Amino acid sequence: MQRRKSRPVRLGGVAVGGDAPVSVQSMTNTDTSDVMATRAQIGRLIEAGCEIVRVAVPDQQAARALPDIMRGLAVPLVADIHFDYRLAIAAIEAGVDGLRINPGNIGGRDKVVAVVKAAQQRHIPIRIGVNAGSLEKDLLREGVTPEAMVQSALRHVSILEDLGFYDIKISLKASDVPLMLTAYRMLADKVDYPFHIGVTEAGTIFTGSIKSAVGIGALLWEGLGDTVRVSLTGDPVQEVRAAYEILKALGLRRRGAELISCPTCGRTRIDLASIAGEVEKRLAFIGQPIKVAVMGCAVNGPGEAKHADVGIAGGNGEGLIFRKGKVIRKVSENLLVEELMKEINHIIQGGNGNEGF
Repeated sequence: MQRRKSRPVRLGGVAVGGDAPVSVQSMTNTDTSDVMATRAQIGRLIEAGCEIVRVAVPDQQAARALPDIMRGLAVPLVADIHFDYRLAIAAIEAGVDGLRINPGNIGGRDKVVAVVKAAQQRHIPIRIGVNAGSLEKDLLREGVTPEAMVQSALRHVSILEDLGFYDIKISLKASDVPLMLTAYRMLADKVDYPFHIGVTEAGTIFTGSIKSAVGIGALLWEGLGDTVRVSLTGDPVQEVRAAYEILKALGLRRRGAELISCPTCGRTRIDLASIAGEVEKRLAFIGQPIKVAVMGCAVNGPGEAKHADVGIAGGNGEGLIFRKGKVIRKVSENLLVEELMKEINHIIQGGNGNEGF
């Protein structure tokens, strides 16, 4: 695939756009004014691979918490602001790395000017966040349309450009996937600013991940998108994991383990669903790129998954451990997971996987 050429911006130490890899971000769902809870959740997000973290700043209490939240933080922090321009200025003064605002809803031109000047002085980029659910009333004559979303974005872009501000990212989010796809495609030919992409209010972990994979995956395959967020109801760590699965599926990023498991059939003689579930849980804590297969058939499994780095294939109460399609040893069913994890650890540590055998 050929990625759209976008001008790069920097969020702290992370480049977005240009030739930079597609970055993964998420948003905390703690009370931002609760510093300990927010920092703890950010720590878990970083551990999962999150590269940019956004926090809501709904009031001055949250804004006052930002310096403590940011102390020693290893990833860029973005403040999400609505309606009150003073919160945006307070976030900038607190040292955040980026803002997510809607220039049209934080007050009159003088207030936008104040925010932009403060951002310019600190070299802080601004994401124009257009959301299908909160478009300006004058753009809704034909209802919520891709054209209305694009017009809203261009209106906000012109506000910033008129002030000589170009450190801009843009998002055009909707919970309706076709609407979102069309809006991004339309805007791609009109501006060269980097895109933050995602399906907003996508749903729970199951349904939201599927909807996000369709929407985000389609855009990425077309070369659109410089940073992504999978918006799910629940633990935001799951957003990060889902985002990396989408990127890995398209060959755009390699982080953590990729699990391949067969759908099972009448040849399966072991409890493959339980085994695959247990393997998936254990792989969640591995950051190194490795491809792992869990196959149900000892006859065809190794050959079908020979592109995997390591895997298991089930038989009748037993199974095979294999690497790159080559069988290493046979073990009983109750030891399959443990022996697989041993093999994975050997690979990660640089061994040949056959020590002691």
